[in-house]
Amino acid sequence: MLATTQWRNLNSALFSRDSGNLWKIRPTATAPGSRPYHGSMYGIALSVTSCLRAQTRADVAWVISSDGLPPGEPNEALALTPGGGRIGNLLSGAIDGDLVDFASRHLNQGRVISINVSEVGALIAGIPFGGSARCVLAPAAELPAQLWPALLSREPLALICHLDGDLIHDTALFTRDNISESDDEVSELFRKESSGTVITGEKIITIMYPVTKLAIAGGGPIAEALAENARLLGWRVVMAQAVEQATGLMADLASIDAAVIMGHDVESSSMSLAAALESDAGYIGALGSQKMQQNRADWLAYRGITEISRVHGPAGVDIGATSPAEIAISILAQAIEAVKAP
Repeated sequence: MLATTQWRNLNSALFSRDSGNLWKIRPTATAPGSRPYHGSMYGIALSVTSCLRAQTRADVAWVISSDGLPPGEPNEALALTPGGGRIGNLLSGAIDGDLVDFASRHLNQGRVISINVSEVGALIAGIPFGGSARCVLAPAAELPAQLWPALLSREPLALICHLDGDLIHDTALFTRDNISESDDEVSELFRKESSGTVITGEKIITIMYPVTKLAIAGGGPIAEALAENARLLGWRVVMAQAVEQATGLMADLASIDAAVIMGHDVESSSMSLAAALESDAGYIGALGSQKMQQNRADWLAYRGITEISRVHGPAGVDIGATSPAEIAISILAQAIEAVKAP
C-alpha cells in the first residue's frame, strides 16, 4: 500500500491542474480517450459471434454507471473468454481484471456487478482518481440472439435488461424495425440517436448508436486534414498508406461509413478502391484528376469491376477548394450527405 505522501508525489508527477483548475494528464501518462480504439460492442461482435458458433463460452460486460471515473468510449464493451482472454476494455482497463475474476466463475445468469477502483488501480490504468462503477456481466448466449447480427450490421439498437435484484431475468432488443413496439421511454431515448444507459427501477435501458468510421487509404496533408476534421465530427478515423493495410481497413465498412482513396500510383490506389467497392461503405471518395479517375476505372474494368457508380471522383463538393483543409471540408460535406441519406 502506498503511503499518502508517496501517492501524492506519484499523482503530482503524472497529473496537473490547468488554469481552469481541471485535472489534465502530463505527457508521461496516457490520457483516457487518447488511447487507440480497443473495442466497442460493435467491435467485439464478430469475435463473440465466432465463439457462439463454436459453442465456446463468452461473457460480455459493459458499464451502466460510474462515480468518480472518466467516461469511456461510446458503446465501450469487453468480451471475456475462458482462460482469461479479453477483447476490448472498459474504462481504460481499470475494471477489466475484476471482471475477469467474475467471469471465471462461469455464472449462468447475467447480473449487475459493482466494482471499486482504488487510487493505485487508477494510476496503473492512467486515470487521475479512483472511483466506482456498476457493470452488466452476462453470458453472450443469454442475450438476445438477434443482438449479434444487428451489431455486425452496425445497426442502432436498444437493449433492455429486466432485473430481479442484481440478476437479469429477461432481456429485449429493439432496432429501427421494431422500435415502435417498445414503450415510450425506450422510444424517446432511441430517437436521441446517442449511445448511453439509463437505469429506471428494475430496468436497464442501453442505447447503442454506431460511430461513423472514415477509412483513409493514403497519406499526406489532405489525409491529415481529413482525419483531423472527421474527428471533430466524432467519427472514428483509420488510416493506412501501405496497400495491404489500406485494403484491410475497407473490409468491414458499413453503410454509415466512408472511405477516401488517394495516391498517385494507379495500381495501389485502384486496389484500395476495389476493396472499398466490395464493402458496404455509404460513401466512397477518390481523389485525383479526371485522368487518374479514368486510369483507375480502366484498371478496375480490366479485372471485371465495372459498376463504380458509388465512387465520387474527383471527391468533394465543388466549393473552389485549394488548400488541404478546404479540400478536406469539401470531401466531408459530400460524405456526410451520403452516409446520412435515408
